[in-house]
Amino acid sequence: MAEISVVLPSVLQPLAGGQSLLTAPADGTVTVGWLLDAVTGDYPVLARRLRDETGALRRYVNIYVNGDEVRRLQGLDTEVAAGQEVLIIQSVAGG
Repeated sequence: MAEISVVLPSVLQPLAGGQSLLTAPADGTVTVGWLLDAVTGDYPVLARRLRDETGALRRYVNIYVNGDEVRRLQGLDTEVAAGQEVLIIQSVAGG
């Protein structure tokens, strides 16, 4: 079975047990939403940091599939296949 890797920024790694890379088995194509559910299943705090109570991506979370931001594609319905890289970027505000 093939896998899809999700790369986490350093600010989110403590919420995933210190890991910088989470993987999910993928038999064929899955959606970004399915992938997030799969990789955050053991990390509920990380799941809440990425998505709000309605399941939507939080405003300050950007997810890229092969370099394309998912909001410019089909959002959480964007398809991902094994071997593709998914990158999560969390905007940091400050002044």
